[in-house]
Amino acid sequence: MKVYHGSYTCIETVDFSKCKPRKDFGRGFYVTKIRRHAENWANVIGENNNTEGVVTEFEYTEDSFTENICKIKHFSGYTEEWLDFIVMNRDKKSPEPAHDYDIVEGPVANDKIQNTLRFYLRGTISKAKFLEMLTFHEETHQLCFCTLNSLQTLERIDDTPSMEVIAISAPLLEALMLEKNIDEKMAASMLYTSNTFAELSEKTTGLYKKTWREIYEMLKREL
Repeated sequence: MKVYHGSYTCIETVDFSKCKPRKDFGRGFYVTKIRRHAENWANVIGENNNTEGVVTEFEYTEDSFTENICKIKHFSGYTEEWLDFIVMNRDKKSPEPAHDYDIVEGPVANDKIQNTLRFYLRGTISKAKFLEMLTFHEETHQLCFCTLNSLQTLERIDDTPSMEVIAISAPLLEALMLEKNIDEKMAASMLYTSNTFAELSEKTTGLYKKTWREIYEMLKREL
């Protein structure tokens, strides 16, 4: 599953020391499957830091391996159990961490919900009334990675070419320019729109391990 983290900078590696405590699901690294929510948060935090917001994309692996190595808690919606869990994590009297889960998934107590949550915590409204008010709230989603162990299930998706691909591209472009007697702009257009380059950029193919001459022969056959 693709998930997203909005911030004022691109996340290269997750640093738990920079994660704030007393959040919905405790201290941890938070992502969401709803990209627009990550983009909105990136814009907000970007403005707060006088910079452009950045959304970093990750792939979260949900399989038997994840379930075997991680203790996971899922909240399917705005339930009484979800509310009690959030209150526990936000309570300054609770120990930190307040739970022993590696990964927690569920809805977000965003700004609108937090305003209502304050009334509940003050005893102004009942738990039942609070949950009733959330019945028609828009869908939200968050995943919290609480431990180093949980990060084994999360991999950053890098949209930029690797150093190997960049290094191979230079001689490929030069060979195209010389053989076809074209300028660099045209050679770049031919290379970067080719299926060969798409395969080269995909690390799982292993094509980047071949010599540039081998890759160039593939490119010529395609062209």
